[in-house]
Amino acid sequence: MKKPVKKPAKKNTEKSDKPGGEILLRLYVAGQSPRSLAAISNLKKICADFMKGNYRIEVVDLVNNPAMAHDHQILAIPTLVRSLPVPISKIIGDLSNVEQVLLGLEIHESQSKKRRGKT
Repeated sequence: MKKPVKKPAKKNTEKSDKPGGEILLRLYVAGQSPRSLAAISNLKKICADFMKGNYRIEVVDLVNNPAMAHDHQILAIPTLVRSLPVPISKIIGDLSNVEQVLLGLEIHESQSKKRRGKT
């Protein structure tokens, strides 16, 4: 009897419009600088207000991992990278302009209000 062959999981390369699709956000910062701390705080607030658990945040401190800046093509900090869903998008700055962040992440305020039960 042959053993079943396990197939590797396919990478999702299509843009997910489903509300259940996870948004992967990676924020590149430089230590505990005021702009880095502001970006972290602003990102957490935006995610809590507009994504309701449909996201994952990874904070990468380039002071501890400077080679990652080159490897991931980070030219300025803080930089937010949305890896999923594709296409990848990058936002540079402390994320204080909520409308610009939502636009860059392709999150429509009307959709997020529906998720929160508001009209």
